[in-house]
Amino acid sequence: MRFFFSPLDAEQLDMEAAFRLAAELGMGLELPFDLFEAVPALPGAEEIRALSRRYGVPLTVHLPFADLNLASLFPKSFRAALERTQDGLAFAEGVGAEVAVLHTGSVPVRHPLVVEAAFARMEEALAALRPLSVPVAVENLALDERDLVQGPEELARLLARFPEYGFCLDYSHAFVEGGEAGVAAYLDRLGDRLFHLHLNDTPGDRDRHLPVGEGGIPFPRLKPGRLPETATFEVRGGKDALEGSRARIRAAWDI
Repeated sequence: MRFFFSPLDAEQLDMEAAFRLAAELGMGLELPFDLFEAVPALPGAEEIRALSRRYGVPLTVHLPFADLNLASLFPKSFRAALERTQDGLAFAEGVGAEVAVLHTGSVPVRHPLVVEAAFARMEEALAALRPLSVPVAVENLALDERDLVQGPEELARLLARFPEYGFCLDYSHAFVEGGEAGVAAYLDRLGDRLFHLHLNDTPGDRDRHLPVGEGGIPFPRLKPGRLPETATFEVRGGKDALEGSRARIRAAWDI
């Protein structure tokens, strides 16, 4: 398993500096497409790909999620969300990303009719994104009741019709949702679809993006049965936080 980190969480928004740090650590970078949308002065896909080659740093991409809802029941909002996601996939392909991470949508209220319609919209989005230009891993969210997909069974149901898509397990999201048993349930139910991991820590109250070992997630008891090829540290802090997180995961999982 190869490790990546999010430059946004690591507070490395100078892309050249982020690539230098990744090369120094022997890690890859997970680029947040939202950031490249919001800050046009950042390098484009062609320049990013050149940096990747120059420094020997592999890439993953987090597809857009800020101000975006792929399950929106409002047609104009849905079309805008789909277009931004398609732009994110084009960016991921352009930079040579190994995997792109996708958030599911949200609902304003959990009325059964609203939830059913939102799931249909989310399925419409997944269908519209095919054929996939890069491997896409759908991430568990479920941090509050507005998140559409709640729990591993609902995520498995969503993915059942879409074998092209994989699963990205975010340990902190799952731990906030259901504690240790919740993380284990995702691994049990969707381990065969596991493409990618998001690794960080939390005491369980909310998604804090703490370095591994500074929260309450019992990583030694929650090793995937089959490790995916890639995993991203979404941890706040710089070099020390990243090196410490990697060392603790390697020790916890004996890798």
